[in-house]
Amino acid sequence: MKPGAPNEISIKKVKKMMLATLIVFLVCTLLIVSALLVWSPGKPEPYLDQRGNPLAGSLSEKVFVTIGGIKQGMFIKSKNATHPVLLFLHGGMPEYFLTQKYPTGLEDYFTVVWWEQRGSGLSYSAHIPPETMNSEQMISDTKEVTNYFRQRFGQEKIYLMAHSGGTFIGIQTAARHPELYYAYIGVAQMSNQLKSEKLAYEYMLKRYKATENIKMVRKLESEPVIDGTPDTYLKIRDKAMHNLGIGTSHDMKSIVTGIILPSLTCQEYTLTEKVNMWRGKSQSGIASLWDEILATDLKQKTPKLGVPVYFLSGVYDYTVSYTLAKEYYEMLQAPIKGFYTFGKSAHSPIFEEPERCIEILINDVLKNDTTLADKKSE
Repeated sequence: MKPGAPNEISIKKVKKMMLATLIVFLVCTLLIVSALLVWSPGKPEPYLDQRGNPLAGSLSEKVFVTIGGIKQGMFIKSKNATHPVLLFLHGGMPEYFLTQKYPTGLEDYFTVVWWEQRGSGLSYSAHIPPETMNSEQMISDTKEVTNYFRQRFGQEKIYLMAHSGGTFIGIQTAARHPELYYAYIGVAQMSNQLKSEKLAYEYMLKRYKATENIKMVRKLESEPVIDGTPDTYLKIRDKAMHNLGIGTSHDMKSIVTGIILPSLTCQEYTLTEKVNMWRGKSQSGIASLWDEILATDLKQKTPKLGVPVYFLSGVYDYTVSYTLAKEYYEMLQAPIKGFYTFGKSAHSPIFEEPERCIEILINDVLKNDTTLADKKSE
């Protein structure tokens, strides 16, 4: 073939196009990484007074403490460090980054510890022994973190708040160690999660059939939730829930804009810590307890607590069934207990209806009262 023949020219054009595409890809990747680095200084922002100076008596820290033999990280946020300590146990992944988009106001009344548990976020490490990723170790870790902050702030007891998967560990810890806590607050409290998953599956299938979303119906029907949660189901579960407003929040329709982007743009994490947040979500942390969670009925395992108990549940929540949480509450024995229905929320009342959450904490939890709790049906 003579030089300049059509086939040879065509091959050269393809090679040039491939090279140009590669260059564009590398440039875009570099720009994205550079932007993420700029957005990832990894330093907590201080609270400021009206003059722009650090607020006297406030606390805004990111600390690392050896708990259960491994380094574990947490954010401590308070506008007055003499306020009661509130230890927060997250669910499937750390949730502190959401406070930038969904301010909770908790730091106005508490010294809030946003602890990122063993294997998650700030506490992620590929070197954590897999055999230590179990509920007994995480309950032990919770007790150790609690005692660390009791000693640090000179408080006899603290408050324990848990959300979603964190409630599996939180309620068991409070039941075993009532001497450490003023009260336990369960947000989207788990009870029988396998039953919850079945209820969610049935609800989603019914809704998608009603709207004639054949594609989603086929996906759900291909792997039904019967004795467990198939991997193929779990891969579409979050998207299916968010599309129906029964996932993280009632108005969050996209995981990308609602969770992924906020996690990447939160400036109080370094870029490495942001990457580890997502590594931990899929590889360890609460995710490692999933089979145990599905096999456990907390109504039988933890039917009684020796501290005041408060359940905060969103009426649209199918991630952790609102109905089952209420059933658990009804049979639960505790010296004081209150159930609070959030009529505009799905899975995250503290982010969806923060004003009402604060009202409950101030008027009921801090006062050992239940004046704002749901009225019992006659």
